Formats: sequence, C-alpha cells, structure tokens
Amino acid sequence: MSLGDVDFVDVHEAFAAQTLSVLAALGSDEWAKTRLDRDSAVGEIDPDVLNVHGGSVSLGHPFGATGARMVTTMANELARSGKSAALLGICAAGGIGASAVLERV
Repeated sequence: MSLGDVDFVDVHEAFAAQTLSVLAALGSDEWAKTRLDRDSAVGEIDPDVLNVHGGSVSLGHPFGATGARMVTTMANELARSGKSAALLGICAAGGIGASAVLERV
C-alpha cells in the first residue's frame, strides 16, 4: 500500500506546525534516508484528503482519547463517503506515536 492508495489521511496535531513538519518529512528524500532507511521519500499527501474534518486543532484532542476520536471520525467518514481506506498518524507526548490504516469492508 502506498499513499496513492489512501483515500483520507488524518494526522493528529496539537499545533498546526506539527502537521506541516510531518508533511515536510514525508516528502523529504533526505529524511527518508536518515530516519527510515529508505532510498526515497514516503511521498506527498494531497491536501484535499488531509484532515478533511479539520484535524485535532479544530475537533479537539481529548487527553487519552485522541486515538479513539480519530478512529471514530475516519470510520464514519469512510462509511459516509463509500471510500476504502484511511491512514491515521497519532502522535503522543515525548515524541512517540502510532499509525493505523482503516479499511472499509
């Protein structure tokens, strides 16, 4: 699966600058080589599929429940739109985080 196979991308951010940093990193060959041991960048994310409901800055990021909020939002959007897949990037305190791919079946 590649970014081109994903219908929606939901990136959690406590600050808008965080999302901009993630987008820059994913599009960077240098970052991919030094941080991911990849030959090339992960890719560019189409702004039309990114945080289609505004993301955590506008929807909120309830402490300890952001992941659940993101999964619920994207599952509902997949059901509403009839689209197939969503990629979630969930950050957490201390520079840790998780990712998930949701698929409508």
